Amino acid sequence: IRSLPMILFILGLFCFVSNRKHLLSMLLSLEFIVLMLFFMLFIYLNMLNYESYFSMMFLTFSVCEGALGLSILVSMIRTHGNDYFQSFSIM
Repeated sequence: IRSLPMILFILGLFCFVSNRKHLLSMLLSLEFIVLMLFFMLFIYLNMLNYESYFSMMFLTFSVCEGALGLSILVSMIRTHGNDYFQSFSIM
């Protein structure tokens, strides 16, 4: 059971790298990676008998990161009409 979160983390990284067409799929895979990091942190802190205060702070920051990503997604859809990366340029 100790290797399962690491395998899921690597699968999340693979999905993040391979799905570069839509911003929404990249955000979902990024949230999956953050969730697996939280799961590994929670297991690690429970094995060492530490308090869960840091894991709650990590979870709070990850929720803020997810809300920021969704707001960027909504603003991009409003300005460009879709979430394809190929439809807008850097300049």
